[in-house]
Amino acid sequence: MRLILLGAPGAGKGTQGKRLASHFGIPQIASGDLLRAAVAQGTPLGQAAKAIMARGELVGDDIVLGLIRERLQQPDTAQGFILDGVPRNLAQAQHIETMMRELEVQPDAVLFLEVARDVLIKRLAGRRICTKCGSVYNIYFDPPKKAAELCDQCGGSLVQRPDDEETTVVRRLDVYQDQTRPLVEHYEMLGLLRHINAEGTPDIIFQRILQVLPAQ
Repeated sequence: MRLILLGAPGAGKGTQGKRLASHFGIPQIASGDLLRAAVAQGTPLGQAAKAIMARGELVGDDIVLGLIRERLQQPDTAQGFILDGVPRNLAQAQHIETMMRELEVQPDAVLFLEVARDVLIKRLAGRRICTKCGSVYNIYFDPPKKAAELCDQCGGSLVQRPDDEETTVVRRLDVYQDQTRPLVEHYEMLGLLRHINAEGTPDIIFQRILQVLPAQ
């Protein structure tokens, strides 16, 4: 099973990607994870990325796509893979399609996790993280039960990350709308897109995904 996950920040791509990876016994490939691993291991692409990040610049498509190419050629992808977080724009999609043709693999489906914008904002801006043990809560959907702004597990203080502040969240969603949503039309035209209602419990969403996947 070869899958691509699409969806706005907060849509649950990471959560469902992990479930799908476990279910099918295939790797979940996230660009951020690849980048961190390459930097930590000191690979040629990792060294190039580290130098760019040290200058405070964004890592370009050439390095990200190079990491994906290397990853797709590893033995554990022979039975399939899940691309999580890439492609982010139409240019990346076209490069990945060319890459896959060269590697003689094709995606079975592109899963578009759909969540209403107001729900996405609450999922992200409502997130709180314990400063001691790292437990994650949401003041709207999963608030602490013992005391407001205190962790149920260890009593540590709950804080909001800068990336989760509402103004930042709204900006991230706007960027997604501009850059990533055109991919929906692209994959729709290719007949690969599967619309997933990604509101509800993780278990329910996972069952919805299984129902639309092609038979293997």
